[in-house]
Amino acid sequence: MTTTAWGEATLVEEISIKQGVDGRAFATLVQLLEGEGGELLVRFAYSTGGTARRGPVTLRRADLERMKKALAKAPRLRAALGLAGC
Repeated sequence: MTTTAWGEATLVEEISIKQGVDGRAFATLVQLLEGEGGELLVRFAYSTGGTARRGPVTLRRADLERMKKALAKAPRLRAALGLAGC
């Protein structure tokens, strides 16, 4: 379970896009969440040490390519993003 602005939600699917700069490692998380009423939510967050953090998420072109590959293994998340046919 995780907390969102709309209440509690369950993590359904997640992909992690590894990133790094100047020797620092982190990742962008793209998560498919299901709210208490069954509503699907998509959350983008960055992660350090496996914990989702608040803040802006910035993706470079190479990161977007890694995200596309990772989404191939996350069909529900891909569909929630409107990329089911990709």
